[in-house]
Amino acid sequence: MSDGYMKDHRITVRFSPEMRRRLKAAARRGKTRESDIVRGAVEVQLAAGEDSLTAYEHAKKAGLIGAVKGTTRDLSTNPKYFDGFGGS
Repeated sequence: MSDGYMKDHRITVRFSPEMRRRLKAAARRGKTRESDIVRGAVEVQLAAGEDSLTAYEHAKKAGLIGAVKGTTRDLSTNPKYFDGFGGS
């Protein structure tokens, strides 16, 4: 989990005494550093946020939302295209 780039940026995070105790115990059990556990937890959280895109965001990312090439540009705003629409 740790690499040479980890020393580039530092932030301060405050923990309650209980959480700090649990973090230290987990690091000891896993034979790793506390910072590696924290980085891993942040990575999991960020990945979960990236996976929780809305249907609109997924469609836009896939290129399904936007202008259709080769068609009339003002279909939704020009009244001449609504002739007969909604009539019975």
